[in-house]
This record gives sequence, C-alpha cells and structure tokens, in this order.
Amino acid sequence: MLVRTELLPLSPAGLLRVRVHTPVGSAVAVWCGDLDNAAGRHHIEWTVHEDVLWGHNTWSAALAEPGVREEAGRVVLRGRLQRTEDGAAVLEMGDSQVLFEVGSPPLLDSAWVEISVEADKVELYPYLL
Repeated sequence: MLVRTELLPLSPAGLLRVRVHTPVGSAVAVWCGDLDNAAGRHHIEWTVHEDVLWGHNTWSAALAEPGVREEAGRVVLRGRLQRTEDGAAVLEMGDSQVLFEVGSPPLLDSAWVEISVEADKVELYPYLL
C-alpha cells in the first residue's frame, strides 16, 4: 500500500511513531524503518501483533468498504476477512492485505469486519518496489 507518513513524538513506551495517511483513512502506528525516512511517501507492509477475537476486538462492519481510522488510542482496520487454509486470516483493505492469527470462535469467511488494535501493536514496514 502506498501511504504518506509524518513523524510523531515517541510513544510513552519509547516507540517510533508515525501518522499514516492511506487511501482509505489515517491512524497512528509504530514505524519500523529508518528514522531518517520516517516522514514521506512509502510502500508499506502492515504487521499487527494481536489475534482476531470475534466479539472482543473484531465485529461485523456497518460499511462494506475498506477503512483505517483512529479511535481512543486504537487503530481500527476495516476490510473483508478471508480465512486461509492454515487457520489464519487475511484482512483485505483496498490494495493491501494484513495477516492475522485467529482466536476462537471461528469467523464467517469473506465477511466485512472491523478489527480494533492498540496503536502500539500496529507496525509499518517500508519496502521498495
């Protein structure tokens, strides 16, 4: 996903943070690239360090369209959730995919969902095409 990032002050835990502006919304996340390149335009990969737990941090989306937003110090990712053959799940958000481990109970396949995650558990890794 091609995004624009702007550097923010370190988190209370000392993590390097950026505000990420995507084609489907914006939020604060942890930057896992070089500090010198933290602000600018990047192709990024999302990594989320939290499992999908239906009814706890994951629920059906009211809108059937991809989205990213900030809500009470958390990042809310909206997309179509697809189960994989190995029991994980992929959240499709526009032209980007985010891999998740799945807690129980099982999820509906190919459902539009929102997943709410602590901002410090959402990492962005820049890469070159």
